[in-house]
Amino acid sequence: MMALTREELDRHARHIMLKEIGGPGVQALKEASVSIVGAGALGGPCAMYLAAAGIGAVELWDDDKVELSNLQRQVQFTEADIGKAKVDVLAARLEAMNGRLQVEPRAERFGAHTPLSGDVLIDASDNYPTRFLLNAAAHRTGRRLVSGAASRWSGQVSLFESGLFEDSPCYQCFVPEEPPEVEACEDVGVVGPVTGLVAARMALEAIKAITGAGPVLSGAIWILDGLTGEGRTVRLRQAADCPICGT
Repeated sequence: MMALTREELDRHARHIMLKEIGGPGVQALKEASVSIVGAGALGGPCAMYLAAAGIGAVELWDDDKVELSNLQRQVQFTEADIGKAKVDVLAARLEAMNGRLQVEPRAERFGAHTPLSGDVLIDASDNYPTRFLLNAAAHRTGRRLVSGAASRWSGQVSLFESGLFEDSPCYQCFVPEEPPEVEACEDVGVVGPVTGLVAARMALEAIKAITGAGPVLSGAIWILDGLTGEGRTVRLRQAADCPICGT
């Protein structure tokens, strides 16, 4: 383990002051890597917070290009980015924030046989097939999965560790199969700041999991009501008939 440089000590001074993170936590972040699937309203801000926190490497997966309608909530992009690959623009933004960060942009869609390099997997996607594939990959390889979603005025964040701990639920214990009627943002809308709150909570859970700072949302879901400003946490149980982690 290499000692933190003077520049790193200055950059991360506010984290080092926290007894729950300190120097060892900053070092753990420096040595950690994440794979983020989705570079939009959730994945973009989440990646920016992780880059600012000093994460060592970020792998970005998204095959979309920036559109004008994205700018209402995807604050990592500007009008000048319209038409460009989201992962390329976001990668450049992250590198500008932290020159020591290793960024690997993948301008393609994550699939069933796609290898992921991150220690922690972050699901910032917008469809259930991708969420199910990420959940299966996390369970099979014994990695943590941070999952987020937002629609209309509500959002949710959870962390799954079924591949690490016995009796711990996975995402498909929560959502066994794709709902018959799926609400997409382009159909029902979403409030921009709600996606930011969800993205920030996703980054927070990843940071806590990597540094060991306090309890994480393991096997639980944090649900945000943006209209009332209230949030609640719901505990999950492992489903015995779950096709991924069931007994």
